[in-house]
Amino acid sequence: MKIQPYIFPKNCEQAFRFYEEVLGGKIVELHHFKDMPPQEGHESTGGEGCGPSPEQLAAMGDKVMHVNLEIDGQSIMGSDGMEDGTVQGFKINLNFTEVEQGKKVFEALSRGGKVEMPFQETFWSKGFAMFDDRFGVSWMINVDDGSKRP
Repeated sequence: MKIQPYIFPKNCEQAFRFYEEVLGGKIVELHHFKDMPPQEGHESTGGEGCGPSPEQLAAMGDKVMHVNLEIDGQSIMGSDGMEDGTVQGFKINLNFTEVEQGKKVFEALSRGGKVEMPFQETFWSKGFAMFDDRFGVSWMINVDDGSKRP
């Protein structure tokens, strides 16, 4: 089993292009709502489908229906699908073994965002930080090189 976060950041495509650059991954899928075919059976075609109408799809313009960013065999996926763009209730944790790498990613991702706890050594970690990026996504950076474990 793989656990893959699915997030709804503000300006999804811009956010994922930024994550691709900072985290060194690759966007392997990117679909926009405007390119989605109307659902078969939609009321506009005489059926009762539950998908958006062609007019609704066109109005969504270049908003992202689905994006998949792969990083070292793992994925973070997302969409512009949420109406207000608010992300709540979780943080994405990035775990590193090198302090320099953790600090570099923290500095890049947190720029223009809101830092809750700056990158610093803690009793459990050589480096730890919590913050929201400029797209409203909450992150934690943790450096675990095994030296702080009992």
